[in-house]
Amino acid sequence: MSHEMPSKEMLACMKTCGECADICAQCAHHCLHMGKEHASPEHQGIMQDCATICHTAACFMSRASHHAGHICRECAEICNECAESCEKMAGGDAMMKQCAQTCRKCAESCEKMVGAAV
Repeated sequence: MSHEMPSKEMLACMKTCGECADICAQCAHHCLHMGKEHASPEHQGIMQDCATICHTAACFMSRASHHAGHICRECAEICNECAESCEKMAGGDAMMKQCAQTCRKCAESCEKMVGAAV
């Protein structure tokens, strides 16, 4: 395994993953207080999955794991699913809109990392 410094792109992806993990955790709590479909097991589950995979992807990239590529691929897929869930029920809610935007940004960043790893 290489002991080189991470690329600018990887550092940016790690940062975006951290931001996404944070906003998903915050939004999950926010949605619990909103109740109804926002507190459903499906919506809460995807936000928790997203927060967890984003944190995991950042950790794998930080230590230049050879598994980082497929973790980032899964991260992108889950981020897109979380964004769809938040977009579907956001209405005018600013936190949910921010969560969806951050998830989309993270998915794009992870997809770039997967492409760079090939």
